[in-house]
Amino acid sequence: MISNATKRRILRCVHLVLSIPMLGYIYGDPAEVQQYAGTVRFVFVPVIIFSGYWMFSGLVFAIIGVAIWLGAIQLFGVGTAILSQVVLFIARKIWLMIRARRSPQQKEI
Repeated sequence: MISNATKRRILRCVHLVLSIPMLGYIYGDPAEVQQYAGTVRFVFVPVIIFSGYWMFSGLVFAIIGVAIWLGAIQLFGVGTAILSQVVLFIARKIWLMIRARRSPQQKEI
């Protein structure tokens, strides 16, 4: 089994290395980068989201985040996909707050 430190190091490297093509896509000539749009949207961004969410809050949240991203971008476009990630973070924060409030009550019983 891989230690948590090794897992974080691997995820950080994947996250950073796959972010490099994103810079080329963002700052490149629009005529040249159009051919890479599909690869960036459906490969690089989901892997970056997956590795970032996994480092931030775990595997389950990473899988949910990538699934929501891919579904939203395919069905509704980039704006809705970005908004869906914001809503996911808000929902996670609310869930953590509710869980934290219930935790002391569970210990008293």
